[in-house]
Amino acid sequence: MESILPKKKPMQKSLKARDNDLAASNKQLQILDGGIFADGELPYFKDKIAEIGHFPLRPKKLEILQINVGYMCNQVCEHCHVDAGPDRKEIMTRETMQLCLEVIKNTGAYTLDLTGGAPEMNPDFRWFVEEAAKAGIKDFIVRSNLTIIRANKKYYDLPDFFKKHNVHVISSMPHYTRGKTDKQRGDGVFDKSIKALQELNARGYGMPGNNLRLDLVYNPSGAYLPGDQAAMEKDFKKALDEDFGIQFHNLFAITNLPIARFLDYLIASENYEDYMYALVEAYNPAAVANVMCTNTISISWDGWLYDCDFNQMLDLKVASKVKHIKDYNEDLLNDRNIIISQHCYGCTAGAGSSCQGTVA
Repeated sequence: MESILPKKKPMQKSLKARDNDLAASNKQLQILDGGIFADGELPYFKDKIAEIGHFPLRPKKLEILQINVGYMCNQVCEHCHVDAGPDRKEIMTRETMQLCLEVIKNTGAYTLDLTGGAPEMNPDFRWFVEEAAKAGIKDFIVRSNLTIIRANKKYYDLPDFFKKHNVHVISSMPHYTRGKTDKQRGDGVFDKSIKALQELNARGYGMPGNNLRLDLVYNPSGAYLPGDQAAMEKDFKKALDEDFGIQFHNLFAITNLPIARFLDYLIASENYEDYMYALVEAYNPAAVANVMCTNTISISWDGWLYDCDFNQMLDLKVASKVKHIKDYNEDLLNDRNIIISQHCYGCTAGAGSSCQGTVA
């Protein structure tokens, strides 16, 4: 007898696995630098920040080392700027991690921000966390997609591991409803995320008066900008507490930048030009001074240095003699111009957007 159960949708593949033209960063940059910007319909980002004396954009004191330990992920999210997924095999080796550890010991940065993909899928992830903790990092962030905690039994003890090393967990959570979350991140993601958040709460994460930090990240699921971060945080806290008894500290609202899979979505849905108009119209000069590239260095899985995670995905390496972790020199890196393009409008739209939420 034929099953009447709905068929599970096949998991989407990364742009790279699909041989999509946009898997090549130069193709993305051609789109961002051409069209409505080349025609003069919209101003280039460099011209907008020149109006307020911020071109060239320069770094401030380095505070954050953001390290991408690999593009492998157990999810394939529609908006992912990393183009991460199970088919991505780029993984940071222990040798490159050793180079990062030497920098961690000697840098003036006090925050280590581990990202991916799902950073927990790197086979040396736990070793790296333990060694970095010994190096004296004061603020230790892991960006988790939550579902990894429930993806396999070998990850079930991650909440305990995070607690042992006082890791600040920043977790993806598109919405407090099942429909909107699963639409963006895949079938079953919401239920697994709820279970993972409950596991973290059980260890004290996100609970009132507890210093085990648990923050959530919201990305819009369509071609529009996020709403007010404070108002959304209230809605998230009310809904997750009432429906599931879940507590967390802060919600970070992050604007989707027009690169990788989100750029592919914008073009396929014929929303690219409208979205770029929306970003430019929402440009806020007050947000420019605090964009994340001014206090962060992004390190790729193979050790190359970038101004931010988004530039990493566009292969826009730092404009410095020092371009790789093996040659790291903080003084030289601090004396550089930050590489920009039109995707940077996403970080200065409205209240601004960074990996830590709004910036203005």
